[in-house]
Parts: sequence; structure tokens; C-alpha cells
Amino acid sequence: MTAPMETTGSQAEAQPEAVLDGVEAKKIEGRSLGQIAWTRFKRDRVAVAGGVVVVLLILIAALSRPLQSLLGLDPNAFNQDLIDPNTSLPKGDFGGMSWDHPLGVEPKFGRDILARILEGSWVSLVVAFGATLLSNAIGTVLGLLAGYYGGRVDSIISRLMDTFLAFPLLLFAIAISATLQGGAFGLEGLPLHISVLIFVIGFFNWPYMGRIVRAQTMALREREFIDASRGMGAAGPYILFRELLPNLVAPIIVYSTLLIPTNIIFEASLSFLGVGIRPPQASWGGMLNDAVDFFQVDPQYMIVPGLAIFITVLAFNLLGDGLRDALDPRSR
Repeated sequence: MTAPMETTGSQAEAQPEAVLDGVEAKKIEGRSLGQIAWTRFKRDRVAVAGGVVVVLLILIAALSRPLQSLLGLDPNAFNQDLIDPNTSLPKGDFGGMSWDHPLGVEPKFGRDILARILEGSWVSLVVAFGATLLSNAIGTVLGLLAGYYGGRVDSIISRLMDTFLAFPLLLFAIAISATLQGGAFGLEGLPLHISVLIFVIGFFNWPYMGRIVRAQTMALREREFIDASRGMGAAGPYILFRELLPNLVAPIIVYSTLLIPTNIIFEASLSFLGVGIRPPQASWGGMLNDAVDFFQVDPQYMIVPGLAIFITVLAFNLLGDGLRDALDPRSR
């Protein structure tokens, strides 16, 4: 029977050092709130899929003109040779789909549907993003003022919100858009149409963001860090824009992703009614309007722009839901 080996003092002292070396190799690092939110967001596969689609849509809209040139497409080119003169419908099956026209051509004029979808994508996103930025800017500033100061300031701004919410927005938008179509403010044509839509949609939708910011501000103004800022002599504007506003970034981002698809539908609705984007500029709502007379005999011309609107709105909504759960896990 062999005797157990004895460990020397130097060997016994080396063991704790080896354990400490292993611990130092795997240090626990702190994570910021943004990193925690990103980790939560990545776990939501549906939201990630929506975000990927949104990024692809933005890239397609930004590169719509180069893509048309690369594919040799022209959204306003008439291809009368592809139209049956007796029925005004595209020749061939599936709406005239071919290698040259992957999504077919529209009835009567023979314009390429894919080119018009690409051309209409940047119009919809520019109007939606522009209107969202305008409504967010107005709603955030007025919501901060109402929520922080309260009293008479809150009463005036709240009644102003109620007044704007009482407007029949669609009818008002139709009236303004129809009145300013010829020329105004030194603009005409497509720049004027886009500017009018951004103003009408953004200016009359700010109360929705204002109410959210006001409610969040009223909850934050009683927090300890606001009392500390007041105690150190910070002025009102400093507290509003350096203390409160950074803590409102999360709800503003979340609501913006949910407001953008609403603005896309609003722009498509106005263009469908003929007071939004005017021909010959392509727009998804305008394509739906042109397809009304042919949807029974050529449904593809209505299905394609309808799917474009549906996919875009759905992707933004999925992204917004995922951001809401990631930035505010208590809402789950």
C-alpha cells in the first residue's frame, strides 16, 4: 500500500492563484440599457424578421432609380404593343408577365408594374417619414411643456389637442390637398404634392404623440433625479431637454414605428382619392385607383400594389411591437 503524496507549501499556495487567473479570464462585464434591449429584441424572431423587411424596403426605396436603370425599366413608358386593342388588357397570361416585365404590365397603357412599384416606394416612405418627424417634433415639445409645467399651460395645450383631434382629418386633408395642387409657396409639381401631404398628415396628427409624451412627462417629473436637478438650480429648459427628453426616447421610438405605417396608409388613401400624388408620378394608392376599372378582369394590377402596402405596414407593425417589448419589458 502506497502512502499518499504530500503537497509542498509552494504547490498549495499556487492553487488559489490558478483559480484567480481563471476568474480574471472571464470577467463579468456590465451591460448598458441599450445592450439589454438589443438582447431582448434579438430573441423575438418575428420582430427581427419585421426589422429585416423594413431595412430591405428602405434600401429598395433609396435605390429605386438605380434599380430601374439596372433592370432597364421605365415607370412611365407606354408599351402599347403589349396591350390587346380589343380588350385593353395585357397580352399573354398572368397580366403579361415576362422576363422583361416580371410583374406584368398594367391594362390600357402597358406601363411596367414593377417599375411603378419601385417608383412609388420612395414616395410612400418619404411622405410617411416626413410626416412622422413633423408630428413627433410638435407633439414632443408641446407634450413636454404640458406635462412638466402643468396648470394653465397644461390646460391650454390639452384643449388644443382636443381641438385638433376633433377635426375631420380626412375631409380636411382632401380640402387642403385639392386647394394647393396648382402651386404654392414657390413649389409646384411633385415637390409641392409631397410637401402638402407631409404638412397635412404630420401637422394634424401631432396630438397623438403629444398625449403620450405628456403622460410620460407627468410621471417622470416627480422622480428623484428631477428634484436633484431643481435643487442644483437647473432651469426649466435644461430639465426639459437634458433630463426629461433622453428618458422619453424609448416611447417616442416605439410610437414612431407604429405611426409610420398609419401615415403610409393615409398617403395611399389620399392618392387613391385623387388628391395625393398626381400622375404621371407613380404611387401605390394611385395604382389602386387605376386598377378599379380592371380588377374583375385583371386582378393582378390591384393585388401587386395592395400587397406592397400590406407587407410594408405589417413589417413596421411587427418591428414596433418588438421594440415595445424590448424597451419596456413591463408591457408584456
